[in-house]
Amino acid sequence: MLPDITPTELAAALQHPDHGLTLLDVREPAELEICVLPNVVAIPKDQVPDRLAELRPDAHYVVICRSGKRSGDVAQLLSQHGYPRVQNLAGGMLRWSDDVDPTVTKY
Repeated sequence: MLPDITPTELAAALQHPDHGLTLLDVREPAELEICVLPNVVAIPKDQVPDRLAELRPDAHYVVICRSGKRSGDVAQLLSQHGYPRVQNLAGGMLRWSDDVDPTVTKY
């Protein structure tokens, strides 16, 4: 597993069309209705273990949740299952709102 990525670092990476990142949002569907980054793969945290076959082991994942706790757990799980390029979004969507886009609703 790679070190966490900050919202500022992620925002900079997403500016490049060839960034090669897959954003994995592990929040619940109701949370995604409040705020979500574009082009995420949405799999709630509790479903990830049963849906690993949907995720490519060679992809570079940035795992996202509200505060960084659930996404950190999922990043660790993916790493343990042989996904070597996984990062947690430090501080989650709360920090994204603080550091990158204050129009993103906090909840």
